Amino acid sequence: MEWLIKKYRKVFDGICRQPGSFIPLCVSLYLTITAQWCPPFFCSSLSFIILHLVFVFLQPKPENAVTIAVSSRVLFRTEREQKVFEQKGVEEYLRYQIEHENEPFAPGPAFPFVKALEAVNARLRELYPQSEELFDIVLVTYNHAHVGIRLINTINHHNLFIERFCMTGGSSPIGYLKAWQTNLYLSADADKVREALAEGIAAATMFMPEKMTEVSESQLRVAFDGDAVLFSDESERIFKAHGLDKFFEHEKENEDRLLDHGPLKGFLEALGKLQKKFYSKGQRLDCPIRTYLVTARSAASSGIRALKTLRAWGLEIDEALFLAGAPKGPMLEKIRPHIYFDDQMFHVEGAAEMGTIAAHVPYGIAQKHNTKHNTSAGK
Repeated sequence: MEWLIKKYRKVFDGICRQPGSFIPLCVSLYLTITAQWCPPFFCSSLSFIILHLVFVFLQPKPENAVTIAVSSRVLFRTEREQKVFEQKGVEEYLRYQIEHENEPFAPGPAFPFVKALEAVNARLRELYPQSEELFDIVLVTYNHAHVGIRLINTINHHNLFIERFCMTGGSSPIGYLKAWQTNLYLSADADKVREALAEGIAAATMFMPEKMTEVSESQLRVAFDGDAVLFSDESERIFKAHGLDKFFEHEKENEDRLLDHGPLKGFLEALGKLQKKFYSKGQRLDCPIRTYLVTARSAASSGIRALKTLRAWGLEIDEALFLAGAPKGPMLEKIRPHIYFDDQMFHVEGAAEMGTIAAHVPYGIAQKHNTKHNTSAGK
């Protein structure tokens, strides 16, 4: 192997100075070794190791990345395991997981979203090989570390690139989310989502729809409600307390006063920052990120304030749908987003019935009127 070390020593020495050269280096290294040294049966394992080195080296620093923390219960289907935990306790649960650690979990509601994030990363790496402005996915779970083997096996089975894990062994993950500088947290546990929101972390509760609409594999599509999601619940409070006419009057009187920010404004900002990297390369019309505003507001009577607020914030929404109280489900079925955020369970359920993956943002005055509550907790 001395010849190999001499061949690549100078290149390795330059990696830190020119990280963009690391990918071609790894490809060259792989081809050299497999052609001249490795027996055929070893090649597949070596290719996995080389690719792993590529992505580990390119793992962005949290302060530069758009960090998405995803619970294992929304990334994968774990209903059977959750039932074991609830009915038989933690020890039997751990034993079950270890016994089945070579059986991969099926994809959950967040799976298409995560795959779309990785597709965007691939495009960004093509355009900016040395940039760390990428999506960074962190798997968050209350599980004991023993369960980590099954999770890793599942990630490898589905060809996901997730290197960062946070296994808390039953403790709250919120402190770790702050340390990761998390831009978005997705979980099946509504209590933990509320805890994250209280700490200023954008978060939402995800549910598994009975059917899942096929979504794009090359373009990330994210849809947002307006009030109590991108914006504060100020206007919604007026509507709940005084009715629709007073709401319209309030919006007309205040159309030049900006709405305050809501819990997911920061996530939209992060998406916009990555979109501009494509725009600067002349790829606005071929951008792999597309955002949507889907709101019950009407355009003429209350939409202008929302649009002026977004413009003042310097944020672009690719498409804005003002539905004037019409059902959102049919519009979302047309958009086919990877995820839709809304503060009202009525809209979340309506979207899910039509196959849209919708996430509940438990924030604002509407929570006093939501009838469905997700009280699940555990792994």
